[in-house]
Amino acid sequence: MKLSIVVSTQPASFSALAYQGRLEENILRIKQLGYDGVELAVRDPKLLSLEQLVRCLRKNNLPVPAIGTGQAFGEEGLSFTHPDQKIRRQAVNRIVSQIDLAGHLRAMVIIGLIRGKGISEIGLGRAEAWLFDALTECAEANKNIKLAIEPINRYETDFINTVESGLRFLDRLRLDSVGLLLDTFHMNIEEPSILDSISLAKDRLFHVHVADSNRWHPGAGHIDFQGIVDRLDRVGYQGFLSAEILPEPDPDTASLSTIQFLRRWLPA
Repeated sequence: MKLSIVVSTQPASFSALAYQGRLEENILRIKQLGYDGVELAVRDPKLLSLEQLVRCLRKNNLPVPAIGTGQAFGEEGLSFTHPDQKIRRQAVNRIVSQIDLAGHLRAMVIIGLIRGKGISEIGLGRAEAWLFDALTECAEANKNIKLAIEPINRYETDFINTVESGLRFLDRLRLDSVGLLLDTFHMNIEEPSILDSISLAKDRLFHVHVADSNRWHPGAGHIDFQGIVDRLDRVGYQGFLSAEILPEPDPDTASLSTIQFLRRWLPA
């Protein structure tokens, strides 16, 4: 397992980001702190210079394990399950553009809040049907790019809150390129047992976000990260642990504390 941290390519209203904007400066800083990779939170690939981004990543020898897409929902309200068909179409088009970006960076694409919320207003059956159609179309755009659905806690969405509900949806979808992202912050709220849920996800686990119970850096709360790393190792997970954390007490301290705390548990 390797360590990465989320960087927003533009300033955003989402608070659990250690670094926002000033992309080249922040990527260099992440390299200096000792991270193995950098996860990019991207609102819209059109707002990026791909050539400049690739040059910066190569210069710092940092791979991109995943591309976060939540800002398309948070800043623009795009979602796969919005009642307005035009907005649903825009959401699919945006994720297809993220998939194209991911193809250049050899990354996966995260399906978080862009799946939508407020499902009680439209009904679970309709929401699942729209999500099914959207993900099927997105997966067809590039079958080599993985899409990772993130179960998110009930206070942020009412749709796919647990590993179990995520797996049920995947069983329906039946696409090998679509799996799960597990986030320790959300799991601490929703899962009866974080460790058992990791075991349940097993081969369908594509990516992992780490943050402690208070969404600060790992080690600042009460989550058992030693047990989590041990269980991830037991199920054969060899991907990244990517820190999606509040910049507290400040970005560099949060980022360095994450590395210092987690490295002690990682397999040699």
